[in-house]
Amino acid sequence: MILKDPRTRHRRLGVVAAATGLLAALLTAVPAAATPDPGDGTAASGKEVSQSTEAQVKAAIADGEIPGKDEVVHSDNIEHLTNIPKDALPGTNSDLAFQGRYAFAGNYDGFRIFDISNPKAPKTVAQVLCPGSQNDISVSGNLLFLSTDSSRSDSSCNSTTQPATEKSSWEGMKVFDISDKTNPKYVAAVETACGSHTHTLVPERKNVYIYVSSYSPNASYPDCQPPHDGISVIKVPRNAPEKAAVVGFPVLFPGEGPDGGGNPGAPTNPGVSKTTGCHDITVLPSKDLAAGACMGDGILFSIADPEHPKVIDQVQDNVNFAFWHSATFNQKADKVVFTDELGGGVGATCNATVGANRGADGIYDIVGKGDKRKLVFRSYFKIPRHQADTENCVAHNGSLIPVKGKDIMVQAWYQGGVSVWEFTDSSKPKEIGYFERGPLTTDTLTVGGSWSAYYYNGYIYSNDIAKGFDVLKLSDRRTDPAKWVRLNELNTQTQPDYFD
Repeated sequence: MILKDPRTRHRRLGVVAAATGLLAALLTAVPAAATPDPGDGTAASGKEVSQSTEAQVKAAIADGEIPGKDEVVHSDNIEHLTNIPKDALPGTNSDLAFQGRYAFAGNYDGFRIFDISNPKAPKTVAQVLCPGSQNDISVSGNLLFLSTDSSRSDSSCNSTTQPATEKSSWEGMKVFDISDKTNPKYVAAVETACGSHTHTLVPERKNVYIYVSSYSPNASYPDCQPPHDGISVIKVPRNAPEKAAVVGFPVLFPGEGPDGGGNPGAPTNPGVSKTTGCHDITVLPSKDLAAGACMGDGILFSIADPEHPKVIDQVQDNVNFAFWHSATFNQKADKVVFTDELGGGVGATCNATVGANRGADGIYDIVGKGDKRKLVFRSYFKIPRHQADTENCVAHNGSLIPVKGKDIMVQAWYQGGVSVWEFTDSSKPKEIGYFERGPLTTDTLTVGGSWSAYYYNGYIYSNDIAKGFDVLKLSDRRTDPAKWVRLNELNTQTQPDYFD
């Protein structure tokens, strides 16, 4: 467990800032029930732990080995500027996107728009109720995109849950016009096979292409039939978003048999997810590259022709990776960080029992040129602070911190908090800062913590599943140069060329 482990260290107590005022919701309706990012996990939120585990958690808190319940702690180089609690949208907070002075925060019940002109006091501009997990979110120009990966009665924001076995059920992409940030307007919906768990934008001048990641087909689902070994590609004309439509379904894992050519999972590879699609894709348009985290596989592919992506290399880790979840390129595009979402985001995996190499980041160098490039494994990174067995904790969404000549990123770890770490030497990654809260509970495994933590125009923004929207300030000589890099827009899965 977590007690007396030499990697555990005491944390400095942080100051919890008062939250700013909240505005009323634009839309009202009964919110949908929310479930966390399922990954391949079997643990459940609210699951009672044994009396001995509860006693160990309480003892660790009393000894100062982990923070107290809801206690905020952080490294000396991070300041917690503020927290904005949930308001009209009570569901699970999910991903973040940015544009100008605005932050867009996904929630299983819809999305919220913040004015972050003053990062110390963000103001709510709009809250839109539109249930449909995960509501993975991104923006481009006057358009906002939401992923729906829960079976709904129809494509409207007033839909209700409905079994995926019914042909009339709907899942896919929703498109909003956000030219007026105070009044987003729902303008289009596109149904996709197996829904849209996440999505990635490949923006062009006249069109926005969307790579839709989804998985877990079932022969009983009329709109999600196996094999499901690729991604849906949607084309959205900027001047006529209502004409958005699927333009292709490129197969990324060709192979014989009903399941394609991805990782077969168990029993061939025990503890590893069978590849039945992708979980998340990150594109680097400046290099015409993409990296796919696809359940049991990691892939590198070319997007020189965005409608016809071409796989360059495919790798597996059947020893320490259970579920390939997401990917981040470094600026030079000679490295990729893949995350393993062991336990599906609802498991307690940041402890001595699981160890340092599982539920971690895998750092890969990209070697070679052109279509002969290969992904070569170098090392793992995991936060060096054990968490309670009542805290869901595993590698999750993060972004680069743009520093020339350095590879540094910030990353969410659910109840493990927010970690800033460096992988300039891909064989020797190291943490250089952190922020976290103590466990939500001491007697149950309860899902919470930071879903996404991204660096945008000088600050770190975190969307906490349970606690709301956090703003952090990082002050460190290693990362201070990043404060001079300013972006007009950031969707982390569409990585910019920070220095162009």
